[in-house]
Amino acid sequence: MGFVRVSMHGEVARITLDRGKVNPINESFTEELKCSFEELAVDPGVRAVTITGRDKFFSFGLDIPEFLGYSKEDFIRFVTKFADLYTYVFLYPKPVIAALNGHTVAGGCMLATACDYRVMVSGKAKISLNEINFGSSLFPGSAVMLKYCVGSRNAELVAYTGAMFSAEEAKRLSLVDEAVTEESLEEHALQRAKEFAQRYGPAFESIKMLLRHDTGEEMKKQDARYRDAMVDIWYSEQTWKQLENIKIHT
Repeated sequence: MGFVRVSMHGEVARITLDRGKVNPINESFTEELKCSFEELAVDPGVRAVTITGRDKFFSFGLDIPEFLGYSKEDFIRFVTKFADLYTYVFLYPKPVIAALNGHTVAGGCMLATACDYRVMVSGKAKISLNEINFGSSLFPGSAVMLKYCVGSRNAELVAYTGAMFSAEEAKRLSLVDEAVTEESLEEHALQRAKEFAQRYGPAFESIKMLLRHDTGEEMKKQDARYRDAMVDIWYSEQTWKQLENIKIHT
């Protein structure tokens, strides 16, 4: 464990993902991140949360080489946990601001879209739901979440193509809210978090539930309905061959 670091900046908690170079998402990483969010949710001194990565990566997605050693039953267990994580963040009672410091891909993009507001660095960093490029489907609930964030037509553009979008391109799609310089990312994300933190907490939580509750329930429903079909595609011969060629540098 020890893949998540939490620091306080006044009433804003910063979660920093810290699992190697690219922050690959595995089961223990998912559990630790969920635990960190849960602890901050009940801390009266925390009014808002930012989440970021380090160096050039927010997260490059799932730790595919590790999951190649999972049985189908074990992978279903992980898929259930990760879906529970992004749904929890999507419905989180406090404001969550994503400070996308670098590449934000696949599972990393799902985690980002669960947040209330996304600030991303301009330049070489890319954001993508690129599952189709290696023969995988999306986590079912993440497709619902994507449509909530960018609208149905843009969701098709993002998911069907698996394209890698710059911060500026992603902003035009509503996939991110701001494109900023690397030097100003931390300042912008913290400022947005402080602005949210000034709102009356119960009012924010109530409004967020009014806006997001139905989508969150649909995410849960779709994850339950289509999870096994998504896993079957993951374990299909054609997809498995492509997964075996993916390398993660931690």
